[in-house]
Amino acid sequence: MKLFAIFGDPVAHSRSPLMHNTVFKNLHYDACYTRVHLLDGSKLRETFFALGLSGANVTVPHKEEAFKACDEIRGFAKKVGVVNTIVNENDKLIGYNTDADGFIYAISEFENIKKVLILGAGGTAKALSAKFLEESWDVSVLNRSENRLGYFKSLGCTCFTWDSFKLEEYDLVVNTTSAGLKDDNLPAPSEMIENILNHTRYAADAIYGKVTPFLQCAQNKGLTSKDGAAMLLGQGILANELMTRNELSKEDIHRFMQESFLY
Repeated sequence: MKLFAIFGDPVAHSRSPLMHNTVFKNLHYDACYTRVHLLDGSKLRETFFALGLSGANVTVPHKEEAFKACDEIRGFAKKVGVVNTIVNENDKLIGYNTDADGFIYAISEFENIKKVLILGAGGTAKALSAKFLEESWDVSVLNRSENRLGYFKSLGCTCFTWDSFKLEEYDLVVNTTSAGLKDDNLPAPSEMIENILNHTRYAADAIYGKVTPFLQCAQNKGLTSKDGAAMLLGQGILANELMTRNELSKEDIHRFMQESFLY
C-alpha cells in the first residue's frame, strides 16, 4: 500500500485526506492518505522519508520550504519557487505546484477579470500572482510590511504595504493570508478591507471550511464570492493525478473527489 500525506501547521482542518481517500477507495487504488502536523518546515524532507511516503501535499506555511526540500522542480513550480505537491520518484523528491491552475479552475465563472488585488505575500500569493500575470491580468499585492514584496516587484506587480496603499478599482480581490483560519481577524485593518471591498466585483478566499470575516464582509456587501473549496478541489485533482503517476483518469478523480465534498 502506498502512503500519502499532507504537511501543514495547522493541518487538523484539512479535507485532503477525505478527498484523496474517497478517490482511492472508489477506484480500488491501494493507497492511504493522512495528515502530518509539521511545526518546522525544514524537517519536511527527513519526515517525508521517515514515514516512507510515495507523495505528499504541502499547505501553509511550508510551501517555500517544500521547494527547498525537493531534488528536482518541474512545471509552474520552477517559476514561482513554491511547491504544494511532492512525488517520490526512486527516492528523489520531485516538486510541483497545482495551486494556481486549481484557482483558475475555481473562478472560471467570474467574468471579465482584468485587474486583481492579492492580500498577502506568502507561497499562495506567489503562485497566484505569476499565474494571473500569465493570464495578462493587472496584479497588485498588498502586504502588512515591505520585507516580502521583492519577489512581486520583480514580476512587475504593483506592490503596497498597509502604510503606502492607494485604493483603486478592482475586478477581483483574493485573500491568501491565514487571517480568519484560526481566529476572527481580517487580512488588513477593517477600514481598509471595507474600502477595498467597496471597489471590487468579486472576492475570493484561499481558506475553506468556514466563512472567514473577510468573506462575510464581502457577502454583506452582496459581492459574488468563493471560499477555497473550489480551489482545493481543482488543485487536488491535479495533485492526485501527479501522485498516482497518471494511473487514474482525471475524469474519475474529478468525479469522486467532488463527491467527497458531500460528506
